[in-house]
Amino acid sequence: MEQTASAETSVRGEQTKRLIVDTAVRLFREQGYEKTTMRAIAQAAGLSVGNAYYYFPSKDHLVQEFYAQVQDAHLAACTAGLATTTEFAARLRIAMWSGVETMAPYHGFAGKFFKTVAEPGSPLSPFSEESAPARERSLAIFRSAVEGSTLKIDAELRADLPELLWLCYMGVTLYWVHDTSPDQAKTRMLVERAVPLIDRLVVLSRLRLLRPVVREALSLYRALR
Repeated sequence: MEQTASAETSVRGEQTKRLIVDTAVRLFREQGYEKTTMRAIAQAAGLSVGNAYYYFPSKDHLVQEFYAQVQDAHLAACTAGLATTTEFAARLRIAMWSGVETMAPYHGFAGKFFKTVAEPGSPLSPFSEESAPARERSLAIFRSAVEGSTLKIDAELRADLPELLWLCYMGVTLYWVHDTSPDQAKTRMLVERAVPLIDRLVVLSRLRLLRPVVREALSLYRALR
């Protein structure tokens, strides 16, 4: 009985957290991140302010939970597709496409939110220490795309390739934020045309003539990381 009650409490807690996050995203979309208060979020969700703060000590903590939920949805969206192929380009396309599809419902909110995220030192930046758990979730998707493929490349490049692909995905995400084409069609075109290019560059990196250039580029990347 105690285990059943505990499980029910856990489920209700997750439902409440989801309600708070969904409500916050709606308010962020309607009035912007800075103007949205925890009090307003609690009121719109039909909760007490104390209850909202119980789950999320601040708006920043709430946004980190939103990030985690988006990454979990991204993983769920691409898992079945990744299981159908071992071709690197196909797996990369699935990882990229599913990410864009997962983000689609939040496009109206992303533009208003981007100013806060892009501010240097913001804890909401995808590169911040606070965003490390969500970032690792996203990196794991591209790590899986590489490790589950039949791709044959230099071991030194393989070690950094998932993170390099994730950075490419961050570039796609940035373009998506500013994409005003219907249903973000240009972002979709970007993914469709960029994946074969990335695949060719990765294949060309195996050439003996290009290995010194590749390793120099990796050295620079690691120095800047």
